[in-house]
Amino acid sequence: MANGIRQNAVNMTADEKQRFVSAMIAIKANGIYDGFVQTHIDQFNGLAHRGPTFLPWHRRYLLDLEQRLQAVDRTVNIPYWDWTTAGATSAVFAADLMGGNGASNNNWMVTTGPFAVNTGRWTLNIRSDSNTYLRRQFPLGTLPTAATVNGALAINTYDTAPWSPASSGSFRNAIENIHNGVHVWFGGTMAGAASPNDPLFFLHHCNIDRLWSQWQAARPTATYLPSGNTPGVTDVNEPMTPWPTTPAQMATHPSYVYG
Repeated sequence: MANGIRQNAVNMTADEKQRFVSAMIAIKANGIYDGFVQTHIDQFNGLAHRGPTFLPWHRRYLLDLEQRLQAVDRTVNIPYWDWTTAGATSAVFAADLMGGNGASNNNWMVTTGPFAVNTGRWTLNIRSDSNTYLRRQFPLGTLPTAATVNGALAINTYDTAPWSPASSGSFRNAIENIHNGVHVWFGGTMAGAASPNDPLFFLHHCNIDRLWSQWQAARPTATYLPSGNTPGVTDVNEPMTPWPTTPAQMATHPSYVYG
């Protein structure tokens, strides 16, 4: 990962896995990670979801976390998990990376991997329910297919009125619905507003950002919409809470190379 490539998590070397996991645990130990969870909770019903800012807001969110990880280890980038090619048996759930599913006989508590409750290193301090440990309950339903993703990538318009889950002919809404299905598939911690408590959140959203990058590369003249003076919606040059960053700045942010 030292070459700046965000790569598929299943292709990471043992050293890359160790560095990524160690950096995540380090920013959890110093309280930085919990701040990211709180930010997502604060904006869960705001700019983070169900509107045009879904993609640029999460791009900024990913970049912020990545910078924090790189302050610990400059070689670390957030990998992505391509859920269209790997399901419940994916190597991403190995004990040396993300750990596995939760225990069905114990409230779906995750007991394997570096973020399991028994490590003592991943207590959920900021949360939207009473569970202080990581939970996973997959598979609940099915993961998105490549055909479904390709259907979204074929939509030419970034977003459409009413700039909400009711938008049709909207790439943003199509890809956000695909994203929602992955959260539902996981269940447990990933199903709520505090979903970033599961580090798999960031691998999932890195994949969503990768798909947005592909959409942008195929349409160099396509822009974020709405473009201005739209009541109740963040326009292209308006700041996205909690940052002064605008959608325009994130839409034109140099994309990472995705391996």
